[in-house]
Amino acid sequence: MRQHAQLTVSAANSHIDRRVFSAGHLSIGLTLPLLRAGQIVADFSEQIELAALADSLGFRALWVRDVPLNSADYPDPVGHLDPWVLLGALASHTKQIALASGAIVLTLRHPLHIAKGAGSVQTLSNGRFILGLGSGDRPPEYAAFGRDAEERRELYRAHWETVAAALGETPRVIPDLRPEDAPEFMLLPRPPMAVPMLAVGSGGQSVDWIARHSIGWMTYHREPETQRARHSMWRAAVDRLQTDAFRAFGVAMRLDLSDDPHEPAVPLSLGYRAGRHALINVLDEMRANGTHHVSLNLGSDRPVRDVIEELAAEVLPHFHA
Repeated sequence: MRQHAQLTVSAANSHIDRRVFSAGHLSIGLTLPLLRAGQIVADFSEQIELAALADSLGFRALWVRDVPLNSADYPDPVGHLDPWVLLGALASHTKQIALASGAIVLTLRHPLHIAKGAGSVQTLSNGRFILGLGSGDRPPEYAAFGRDAEERRELYRAHWETVAAALGETPRVIPDLRPEDAPEFMLLPRPPMAVPMLAVGSGGQSVDWIARHSIGWMTYHREPETQRARHSMWRAAVDRLQTDAFRAFGVAMRLDLSDDPHEPAVPLSLGYRAGRHALINVLDEMRANGTHHVSLNLGSDRPVRDVIEELAAEVLPHFHA
């Protein structure tokens, strides 16, 4: 009986990216850590509980950030866990929800280590992982890791190729160096299925490169007119592929959910303050404009559990039919 149940779950998760991104639909996820406004110290035992709650309530994805170092000059003072450690814990405490990195800094980690971590999470989660990859948004970090920030575009492409080869349908290891007596390496255990790879931000690449190599493009929220222009640019790149392949468009959006359900939407940096009715209208317009997934970065004075439960009861039914 247990084996049958596992096979059923495996089949349901065999295309986890399609449960998060699908044509004509918009799904909703959450960005960790889930904190109240002004809170900068996360209780990660509570975070795991909130993640399990989000899973049980039908959110489609949990997004984990990669923030290697903190600095007094950096505007985000929150201490983030190592993403692989957190993703492993999430894999063990959730059942259906997709786990996504938003994003692993591809240019500051060795690509074979990234592939090993991604394959491990894919195995632990039984096929629920989406590997989001970025180039980082803080160039000074490159010096701390002995990298030249001017090389990040080339590093991104080269590292992407190595990770993609290791995680593909026919996995193979591309070594940095290949001495004459070097053995053929492999990454074990092999995950139950290939790991979908998603570009988060541009990584210094053109939209045409992203469309060719990635399952889609995840970007920050921008004001609607600017976002429509970016989406139009993305659709043009996808059309130039001249294939029927689906390519997703996703947005990470800040949300301060008002306890007044009728409060109109007011723009904030990277998002909105809004009551639930206005939020539904905002998301409806985003869906109509071709957005396939929105990851909400919550931040209000309300208890996080209350916000999650209101979103699940009043907002998700409009989009997760």
